[in-house]
Amino acid sequence: MPDVTPDSLSLDEKASLLTGRDFSTTNPVETAGVPSIVLVDGPHGVRPPDAAADHLGINASLPATCFPPAVAVGSSWDPDVAARVGAAVAHEARSYGIHVVLGPGVNIKRSPLCGRNFEYYSEDPLLSGVLATAHVQAMQSESVGASVKHFAANNQEHERMRISADVDERALREIYLPAFERVVTEAQPATVMCSYNRINGVPASENHWLLTEVLREEWGFDGLVVSDWGAVGDRVAALAAGLDLAMPADDGTGTVKIVEAVRSGELGEDVVDRSVARVLALSGLVADATNGLKDKEEEHHALARELAAECVVLLRNEGGALPLSPDARIAVIGEFAAAPRFQGGGSSHINTTRTTAAVDAIRALAADEGNAVSYARGYALDASADAQALLAEAASAARAADVAVVFAGLDERDESEGYDRETLDLPAAQVEVIRAVAAAAARTVVVLSNGGVVSLEGWHDEVDAIVEGWLLGQAGGGAIADVLFGAANPSGHLAETIPMRLQDNPSYLNFPGENGHVRYGEGVMVGYRHYNSVELPVRYPFGHGLSYTTFETREVTATLTGDDTATASVTVANTGSRAGKHVVQVYVATTAGPVRRPTRELRAFTKVALAPGESRTVELALDRRAFAYYDIVQGGWTVAGGDYRIQVGRNAVDIAAETSLTLAGDAIVRPLSLDSTVNDWFSHPVVGPELMGRLAQGMPEQSPEEAEENARMMRMVDSMPMRQFVGFIAHIVTTEHLEALIGLSHEG
Repeated sequence: MPDVTPDSLSLDEKASLLTGRDFSTTNPVETAGVPSIVLVDGPHGVRPPDAAADHLGINASLPATCFPPAVAVGSSWDPDVAARVGAAVAHEARSYGIHVVLGPGVNIKRSPLCGRNFEYYSEDPLLSGVLATAHVQAMQSESVGASVKHFAANNQEHERMRISADVDERALREIYLPAFERVVTEAQPATVMCSYNRINGVPASENHWLLTEVLREEWGFDGLVVSDWGAVGDRVAALAAGLDLAMPADDGTGTVKIVEAVRSGELGEDVVDRSVARVLALSGLVADATNGLKDKEEEHHALARELAAECVVLLRNEGGALPLSPDARIAVIGEFAAAPRFQGGGSSHINTTRTTAAVDAIRALAADEGNAVSYARGYALDASADAQALLAEAASAARAADVAVVFAGLDERDESEGYDRETLDLPAAQVEVIRAVAAAAARTVVVLSNGGVVSLEGWHDEVDAIVEGWLLGQAGGGAIADVLFGAANPSGHLAETIPMRLQDNPSYLNFPGENGHVRYGEGVMVGYRHYNSVELPVRYPFGHGLSYTTFETREVTATLTGDDTATASVTVANTGSRAGKHVVQVYVATTAGPVRRPTRELRAFTKVALAPGESRTVELALDRRAFAYYDIVQGGWTVAGGDYRIQVGRNAVDIAAETSLTLAGDAIVRPLSLDSTVNDWFSHPVVGPELMGRLAQGMPEQSPEEAEENARMMRMVDSMPMRQFVGFIAHIVTTEHLEALIGLSHEG
């Protein structure tokens, strides 16, 4: 591309660059040599549009590999898995001439009902941020831009175009923004996509605090901010707030309004120039398409199968029901075994190069092992079949087998972009099949296919093993077979809690909101932070995952590396007979500081591959943020002085070992005013002693009883503003005295 600057373009040309040409491309300026940029949906595969396609996932797109979606990758707890997905998607994007892939999504799973949870990694911001950063870094190393989304607080689909997510700043800073912050500061994504929703009443697309003050000024983002498709209401206000590119094409009014706003003086042309410069910089990604998809189709399908196996979570395995024994007679039951559910609905829907049905993959592996495999449909995804006949067939097949493997889950129409789920329950017909099979079979294994958490209640205790397969992409059927037969040792761990009841979820009373607002009343107590803090039992906790081998945590130490940083050292050993991968989960627990802290919070993790009998010591850095909370009064991150426990957990509930550190904390002395509380005044390190001394001089000698009563009275007025309290002590301390002490507090 020639060396083009905003100064070399007319105002009309510049304005045209800031709005899409159609659904997937930007406007070129051919006379200046500015090319069109192609932006296409991801994140777990590309959706190259054909002549009949649209951006909503309704019509067909050109073929591409569907890799495991984020719901699965989150459970891998493995940045390498995320990176390999990102690199492979980038390769296919380049083969189709795509310059920016819209993804990954890093929004927090606030409620298990969110219809788009399959596109998000976790209920925890650290896990989400680390995986997304690896995805973006790998994708952009292949010269394809990423678009981290949806910025911010897009945690539901209900009224997503206009709902106001009403979130306090501490919850935003500690829960909903950190994953974005990590990706921006560590991976420098080409673009950030704003969300549809409002944040505390202000549309994300017009939110100067979000798009400029936080994203650019605090985090140093120098890439391009693009709208979610159709998210911009006021084009001029959005541009002034920091949104550069509005997608998709409109009827031309956006460009006209920008030009008119500049000519009328409403909008400075320098604002337009800044955004144009970012579009021009992004144009540097435009290059000739290379490396045809056909050259990688077989390789990428095999990769999708390998990565999917890393994401499978073994929830339950009573009596060693898995892996399947050689020569066992296997009954495969459930329509999902033959018609696999492996991706979500909406804009990320991939037209796959091929798909692998689990029953076919099981038969292929069973042939090598000498197993006999039967299949029964069990239930129908539509209402056209005889449900009782299918149920009877399933029970009969289970009775004749050594082990029955039931495939259950949610249909694609049950969870999709655009709407939320209404229940955690599996369809009643599937639950009936599971229970009937469990009653008939010698052993029963349930394999789940779902983009969000489903309830296991009503049948959990009746089955021997449960495999959470989530949505695993087009090769997921093969990955499930690998896990069932032990060709792959399951190493996935839950990236979200499976509760006993929907009502136990911390967002339950507020989700999805009313009258255009959804109140984030649980604050920072999201997911496991809530369940642990209120000691509420869950079916399976965040971080849970079984293996076909066993692991032991043998030593934990923590060493300060600075005033508020440390290193945790953990020795883990594979004490079983199979090679496997173990996730070391490091949590920090404290009650230090003036704010309510969760019982514990994930602050570091790593996945370690160990041979049988092998042990390894790993070190994990705990930076300042591992110990900090966001202080809304000070407007920044604060480390409170006190004791901190460094805990290594098998999951967020089961702590294997722990040690402790004592931190001095930040020395924070807040200036006083007459609106500060009585407690603020008396506890101030400089002013407090001065004030106490003055009061002591002006008060008569007190008996022990009188002193105790005065102390009790002081506790009663702790929270009273000094402006009001001074009236009670005016005979000793005047407003003039207090104003002099205010000066001391500023000096202190």
